Amino acid sequence: RKQAERFNVRFIDEDVESVNFSGKPFTVKTETQEIKSETVIIATGAQASWLGLESETRLRGRGVSACAVCDGFFFKGKDIVVVGGGDTAMREAQHLSKIANKLYVVHRRDQFRAQKALVDLVTSKPNVEILFNKVVEEVLGETMVSGVKLKDTKTSEVSEMQIGAVFIAIGHKPSTDFLKGQIELDERGYIKVTDEVFSSVPGIFAAGDVSDFQYRQAVTAAGMGTKAALDVEE
Repeated sequence: RKQAERFNVRFIDEDVESVNFSGKPFTVKTETQEIKSETVIIATGAQASWLGLESETRLRGRGVSACAVCDGFFFKGKDIVVVGGGDTAMREAQHLSKIANKLYVVHRRDQFRAQKALVDLVTSKPNVEILFNKVVEEVLGETMVSGVKLKDTKTSEVSEMQIGAVFIAIGHKPSTDFLKGQIELDERGYIKVTDEVFSSVPGIFAAGDVSDFQYRQAVTAAGMGTKAALDVEE
């Protein structure tokens, strides 16, 4: 932000409530004003999906996380749970298996949706245990995570286990609700792009996780931002 401010960028610290991309100039409506523009770069990102538990919300940042690369180091040598069964979960588990004393992968079904190569990589680790047909009913702990309460999806049996951290890896939701009906989104809500940053509306560009569900890295998002800026200029 400081770097951008050096170039006299104007910042408006408000939420965008709606947009109108039906014709130029485009209209972006915030909480207190309307902005007209010939071009727009959308870089609103994607948010991690959560289980929706009160205990999960209360202990977020206190042992509950959705980013192994960001927070895994803090739980080195502890027993850790990863929740999920897709590629995201396997990548999180792969990273955490190098850090954890014991890693449990909790999945609500009896088989993974992830790529076989990723599953094979994770299940080959000696400190990884797979818990199929299980869901997290509650995250235990007062000020820090101390365990989880698991429910068997077939028998409804409830059990508890002591762990030091829970990593939720059940996917992401792009921040695009305000764009519905204005530009083309895919079935998951991500902005559909051609040539990496061009949306379905000429003059509207997308950069970062709002259209990239595969890489989701700061460096790839920054690269897309550069491409979008150059295309805006052109």
